[in-house]
Amino acid sequence: MELELRHLRILCTIADTMSLGRTATVLGCSQPAVSSQLKRIERLMGADLFVRGSSGVTPTRFGVEVVVQAREIVALAGAIGRRSTAERPGTDRVLRLAATNTPILPGLLQRTRTVLPALTTQVSSVYSSAEIVGLLEDGTLDVGVAVDYPGSELGHSEAVVRRGIVTEPSFVALPADHPASTRLDVSLHDLADDAWFLTPDDGAGWPGVCYDAFRAAGFTPATVHEFLGDRDQLQRMIADGLGISVVQATCKPIPGVVVRALAGTPLWCRYVLVWHRERVSDEVVETLFGAALAAYEELIARAPHFQRWAARHYRTPCT
Repeated sequence: MELELRHLRILCTIADTMSLGRTATVLGCSQPAVSSQLKRIERLMGADLFVRGSSGVTPTRFGVEVVVQAREIVALAGAIGRRSTAERPGTDRVLRLAATNTPILPGLLQRTRTVLPALTTQVSSVYSSAEIVGLLEDGTLDVGVAVDYPGSELGHSEAVVRRGIVTEPSFVALPADHPASTRLDVSLHDLADDAWFLTPDDGAGWPGVCYDAFRAAGFTPATVHEFLGDRDQLQRMIADGLGISVVQATCKPIPGVVVRALAGTPLWCRYVLVWHRERVSDEVVETLFGAALAAYEELIARAPHFQRWAARHYRTPCT
């Protein structure tokens, strides 16, 4: 078997939909056919590209690398014979972008500016992913970086396009003197008596997915602090023993705080690129997407707790 463009499109669609069934629907084929093709591609690659689970599929670390390269090739193939944005008359070169609470934003903007120096980006911070979608649909925004969760995908109209950037496990931040701080994986059940800091409703399923995980672990937190503010301030409160918090896998702990994986990986979060299909060119979309992935790869390279988790959960290709 040799890789063809259609195989790369299958990989990209699986990464976008996080589901073999939805991939089959998008591509107009059967789910067994998609599953068979994926297995053949993985045999050719010599490693798993996706992890199958009850809530869908998520890319392995190697799978992320392969999908990034696949998107580049698919984008280049789609650009053959098409004029660039700069050559089209009347093109608006001001991009209105909003992002929720995500560490990939600085790297995304820096890389986009390098690739498209003529593009002016106006950035705003919008916590709610549902609000970002609403601003796209009413014409206030052109593009956004939002989040959703496996089994709770972000809803939107046909005017908006959604593409998953990366799906990551959620970790927990603990005081350095917490009894569970020395473990590689911390069970949610062992944190039942702790106070929790949780961010408010984001319109995409949070904090509902977190409470679902608590209930599955057999408890409901006695104390919950709703907090939406500076990450350093949150970590200072955790270091002072005021509570613990679910955090992003790339979170860099301050002195007095440790970040640990959750046993069984009960919580996942997906960063999503969303845009209005009539106001953003394919060139800009592919640039933003590639910049977001590159920014994320740089972040996880600086997150030893994530690397330890990945080494125990992700297969790597044979060399």
